[in-house]
Amino acid sequence: MKPPSYWANATSELAARDPVIAKIAAGCAGLTLRSRGDAFSTLARSIVGQQISVKAADSVWLKLSTALPVLEPATVERHDTDALRACGLSRSKVVYLKDLALHFSNGMLNPAAWPQMSDDELIDELTQVHGIGRWTAEMFLIFYMMRPDVFPLADLGLQKAMRLHYNRGLPLGARKLATLDKRWQPWRSVATWYMWRSLDPIPVEY
Repeated sequence: MKPPSYWANATSELAARDPVIAKIAAGCAGLTLRSRGDAFSTLARSIVGQQISVKAADSVWLKLSTALPVLEPATVERHDTDALRACGLSRSKVVYLKDLALHFSNGMLNPAAWPQMSDDELIDELTQVHGIGRWTAEMFLIFYMMRPDVFPLADLGLQKAMRLHYNRGLPLGARKLATLDKRWQPWRSVATWYMWRSLDPIPVEY
């Protein structure tokens, strides 16, 4: 998938406003936000990755992809619960994946309508699925919908990077957060991506 059309402009504007972003972006030449897969597999991958390391999530996802070479709602609904558990999924994540599959198959989630929905409207719709909270919905908006101005403040990686770069490793107070929030708009997704890259130069894709 091509990088977002806004990427170069967003990076240029952020770099002009924020020397921290400018330095990180200079070291990320040629790297951009990218997505892979379809809406269902993107959300499924987000669920798989909840509360575990990237390495562990990749291992579980590989096992799941091997067990289900065609990963789509119908195959997840039909697949045996114990077989899904054998891929390394917790019991709760199996429930979440099956509920996600049900929402797609019965039309409760309608990807065709999403481009016309605001970020908050889409987050409200996605969080009706068991196991999809605001963080997972925000990751989906960034990595699949490519929305440019999502600010996932609950993300631990983002919090760590902001502490390191803007407050000597200490938690940021409301005033500093508000300053960054204003400085990065309307490209907060892009700024967040660069914060992640400052901790891990290899981009995560969903």
